[in-house]
Amino acid sequence: WLLVAARALLQLLRSDLRLGRPLLAALALLAALDWLCQHLLPPPAALAVLAAAGWITLSRLARSPRLPVATRAVLITGCDTGFGKETAKKLDAMGFTVLATVLDLNSPGAQELRACCSPRLRLLQMDLTKPEDINRVLEFTKAHTTSTGLWGLVNNAGLNDVVADVELSPVATFRNCMEVNFFGALELTKGLLPLLRRSRGRIVTVGSPAGDMPYPCLAAYGTSKAAIALLMDTFSCELLPWGVKVSVIQPGCFKTESVTNVNHWEKRKQLLLASLPRELLQAYGEDYIEHLHGQFLHSLSLALPDLSPVVDAIIDALLAARPRHRYYPGRGLGLMYFIHFYLPEGLRRRFLQIFFISHCLPRALRPGQPGTATAQDTPQDPNPNPSPVAAR
Repeated sequence: WLLVAARALLQLLRSDLRLGRPLLAALALLAALDWLCQHLLPPPAALAVLAAAGWITLSRLARSPRLPVATRAVLITGCDTGFGKETAKKLDAMGFTVLATVLDLNSPGAQELRACCSPRLRLLQMDLTKPEDINRVLEFTKAHTTSTGLWGLVNNAGLNDVVADVELSPVATFRNCMEVNFFGALELTKGLLPLLRRSRGRIVTVGSPAGDMPYPCLAAYGTSKAAIALLMDTFSCELLPWGVKVSVIQPGCFKTESVTNVNHWEKRKQLLLASLPRELLQAYGEDYIEHLHGQFLHSLSLALPDLSPVVDAIIDALLAARPRHRYYPGRGLGLMYFIHFYLPEGLRRRFLQIFFISHCLPRALRPGQPGTATAQDTPQDPNPNPSPVAAR
């Protein structure tokens, strides 16, 4: 305990450690571990276990020293709204040279950035599904970072345009999500790697817990986020000799403009209903889709309005001397990941349904409704008089 207290005091004096609930909770857990060790282990082993646990805990809680901003340049995608716009504003205020890409140079988000940011910030139009847009941004970045170099790339732009079961989601939706969330980010990152290798810089990608867990009705979005997270893990290994550090931000549910746009989701629901084959719509029922839509909007109403935890995580990944490989800003994510990795499958599935979307029965499975299978489709039992054991 003397060793733990001495190191904690030293970290507090150096501002590497913050006095708050995480530190107090860690000390409480160490005290509980101390009690267990004293009752279950011989003194030398108990001392070794407690010392190691205290050292590891304080190492995890310590904030990595920040690098100076100096004249660092960062390219951020998807700055029309949400995390991208707020990160661009914060980095510009810190003194970064910010290259912010937007879908529309005249969008409200682009106009806000022009009005409140310094002349250092440059707005670039880019659609990640168009190679010509990506090439234009690559050429601009190479030409305008010759003196400063490119320190960081923030892959923030993302797309999700359907909330439905996989069977109800058009295959085109999966392709659209992959084009923006995976292939566009891949092409842009590969194009900027020579600059990032030269500066021994950073790659920061905004992922999603939906890429780690089977969120109901988010298969198209989650699959693309799982793909980009795995790609970044591969980059992290391959770029280690070059000194390039790679981080993935897995944010919880936050109230960004694009996510909470009710009119947008209402239009997407109507398009889905209009595009479904008649047989599929009859099997699931229009009220089933309406129920999913209502559950989704309710979950969005509980989203966190303060985007600063995500912005702070992106900044830490860009400037920390030892950035984390994964960041999990948001409320309740620790519990969600614990349940996902350590509890039985049935409990994991039930928790996600309670937390996000709770399904109702499709129309064809409800009592009294005509099912999808008829008596003629049901295989006949070759043994019409089974024994009681066989019947059970």
